[in-house]
Amino acid sequence: MNSLRHIVEESPVLRAVETNAKYLSGGESVAQPLGAARWDWTRVKRILLIRLRSIGDTVLATPSAAALKRFVPNAEVDLLVEDWVAPLLDQHPHINQVITVARHGMSARTRVARELRRRRYDVVYNLHGGTTATLLTRATGARHRVGYKTYQYARLHNHQAPSSSELWGQPQTHSVEQQLALLGWTGVPVSDRPRTVLGISAEASQNIQRRLDTAQITGPIALIHPAAAFSTKQWKTDHFAEVADYLTTRGFRCIAVAASHELGILQELASKAISRCVIFHDLQLPEISALAGRSQVFVGNDSGIAHIAAAMGTPAVVIFGSSNIAHWRPWNQAPAEIVYEELPCQPCHGYFCEKFPAPECIRRVPVNRVVAAIERVLKNLQPQS
Repeated sequence: MNSLRHIVEESPVLRAVETNAKYLSGGESVAQPLGAARWDWTRVKRILLIRLRSIGDTVLATPSAAALKRFVPNAEVDLLVEDWVAPLLDQHPHINQVITVARHGMSARTRVARELRRRRYDVVYNLHGGTTATLLTRATGARHRVGYKTYQYARLHNHQAPSSSELWGQPQTHSVEQQLALLGWTGVPVSDRPRTVLGISAEASQNIQRRLDTAQITGPIALIHPAAAFSTKQWKTDHFAEVADYLTTRGFRCIAVAASHELGILQELASKAISRCVIFHDLQLPEISALAGRSQVFVGNDSGIAHIAAAMGTPAVVIFGSSNIAHWRPWNQAPAEIVYEELPCQPCHGYFCEKFPAPECIRRVPVNRVVAAIERVLKNLQPQS
């Protein structure tokens, strides 16, 4: 049980804070930009990052905020996200203001465009590239509007960067690298590829503690996320039940989380597991961050929750199906492994399977490979003799 004692003593929250502190202090090497400065940075007072869509997209934008805050600490760094995901950024250490836009509704977007115009940003980075993000970038009226020249409406940006692969000098780039490259091309030091990070509010932390007390959960926690946005990304629920049983034999208390509309998946997991698995289907995003920070290991599908766990420094095993692993793997700062079944058709768009009656890429991943990955991750947490 010595390995478990070490896991309990080494809090993921503290690991995340320590890693981030090291990054902000410059770490072991000095970060470099990917290009020369394209304007006088001493005159920049307000910067806006635009990154719409999902939980994972939002988490993966945080390294860009950190890089900017380090480079121009006296400038205001704001982030525009969709309203439903904004609570995830509560107490974020590198973002001055979170601005939100509704997922649907032209009138709401018009109001946001007017607000952005009033804020008089000096620099705007379009980290998304979609139509809405691009139109809002242009609506800011910022003097410097940065996007990739491959964007559909690239002409609405007066600074158009070459591809991230070209800027990094590598054939494939992660989503984080793709976003950082835009900054690096304009003179921001990004070569150290900073990690994702999230804040935790006192309220969220207290709420999670109450939930743990009510469920009578003490000791090391294994956080499980068995749901996914698409069937091509969702591992079999009974497989997760087997993993929960295995983790219980290793001394963990298993907690499975999902959204309210995914309650059926949680109930199925709990019913098929021989051991006790507590389920939470009603946590708010800040509470999921707090719970991930309290957990000693995460096991789940490729999802936004996996990115939250990575940002909290939680050791993880993530099961992939249709997604591009090189681009979408969690940007971990703790021991982590990706488990997947390689097929010729992978990766794909992921909305549905075009090759098989059911998505074999995720269905063929066996339990024993996931368990072996967990073992390796836990082994890496043990102190070296």
